[in-house]
Amino acid sequence: MNIAFVASEVVPFAKTGGLADVSGSLPIELTKLGHNVKVFMPKYYSVDEKRFKLKHESWIGIIPVRVENKAHNVNIFKGLLDDSKTEIYFIDYPPFFHRHLLYTNDLDEDERFILFSKAVIELLQRLSWEANIIHLNDWQSALVPLLIKDNYSWDKYFDKIASVFTIHNIAYQGNFPKETYKKAEIAPKYFEAPGEIEHQGRVNFMKAGISFADIITTVSEKYAEELLTPEFSFGMDTILKYRKDDFYGILNGIDETVWSPEVDTYITQKYSSKTIDDKEKNKIELLKMFSMPYNINTPVIGIVSRLATQKGFDLFLNSIDYLLSLDVQWVILGSGEYEYEKQLKEIAVNNPEKFSISLGYSNELSHLITAGADMFLMPSHFEPCGLTQMYSLKYGTVPIVRNTGGLADTVFDWDAQIYDNKKDGTGFSFNDYNGYALTNAIERAVSYFHNKEIWKQIQQNGMKTSFAWQVSAKKYVSIYSKALAKK
Repeated sequence: MNIAFVASEVVPFAKTGGLADVSGSLPIELTKLGHNVKVFMPKYYSVDEKRFKLKHESWIGIIPVRVENKAHNVNIFKGLLDDSKTEIYFIDYPPFFHRHLLYTNDLDEDERFILFSKAVIELLQRLSWEANIIHLNDWQSALVPLLIKDNYSWDKYFDKIASVFTIHNIAYQGNFPKETYKKAEIAPKYFEAPGEIEHQGRVNFMKAGISFADIITTVSEKYAEELLTPEFSFGMDTILKYRKDDFYGILNGIDETVWSPEVDTYITQKYSSKTIDDKEKNKIELLKMFSMPYNINTPVIGIVSRLATQKGFDLFLNSIDYLLSLDVQWVILGSGEYEYEKQLKEIAVNNPEKFSISLGYSNELSHLITAGADMFLMPSHFEPCGLTQMYSLKYGTVPIVRNTGGLADTVFDWDAQIYDNKKDGTGFSFNDYNGYALTNAIERAVSYFHNKEIWKQIQQNGMKTSFAWQVSAKKYVSIYSKALAKK
């Protein structure tokens, strides 16, 4: 199959979250499976032409892209995704994409991604390449199926191309004023009743993708179930229920050539499930880095996260006094909402031997925390997929998670499995979003930590799991076939 993969961020070129990780890995795996994949993303200011050896595609020429009856002259650059054979095309329009942040609150935010979406369509028209699938990701590219149906209905090139739209986080939907549909030059009928792109009187890019893509997917099976409920859908449950026969959950994968304690170049001591005792050397180094005392009998709980309510930091901080009374050390890496940063820093200053935080992000430190901590906490309010719990499982760092979204699909509670006469639990989980449920899960984990025989079994159970992208890629190929069948 020829697959056009469209995303607003792609590792290693630009990243704010998990979308970039997916977009940097899934296309490569699809290429390995024998498919011809081309990736499309904006050329942000941060994308270094020399570093990534990008080439200006002068043969294509300037592409005039219309937004609100005005033509914007777009250039195209091309490179390769990582060291693979997968080509990546960059939409270059400095007035829109040379900004300090990938996503902004600027008044023309809608125009930026209208232009991106139309530019991808215009580029597909110019390439000597017949796509079978257009795979779109999150609200930034969600208008593409509608634009093809409306603005580009005259072009027979698109008649046999199927579209797949993946929801990575439904909390971010691309909501804009009513006038936005005019900027995109979309016919009024799509905004007016029955309102395929209208939500609460505004243009909703996410709803457009759900309404017009041939198939809709999201990033875990549990999250797909949750999105059909008002609690988790942020208002999209009604339209998703209408499209439920075309809606699927596919768990994201991880790059196990990078995230594996057997090959990890960022950690102090490599190890495997057979040499798991060597993991302790990483714990010693981690605590040394944070100037915290080491005690073999005191567990370290790590957190690598965006500091946000979605990630459960309101719940964590409401329980902090009790958590600090436990014989546990805490190591946190992340940045986010100012109030959370401030409170966590104050806790670290007042409890230097038990609690430490590094604000910001460090790839090297994230690997060391994953390898050096004994446990990994993710008390998320909701979590579409989550990757860090998958990393922690591979490293024998036992996850403690809320039983939601991708966390529920990847972490299996030890006590729940024992109750079912099984011994294949991989971590600890809790259901209710309250302090008692959180602290109970942590207390259970700490209790088992002191039973070395059981603890090693939990660690090794987790390390046996595989979340390789190849598995997920094959599922996407099946979805692509379903989408093509609809055409």
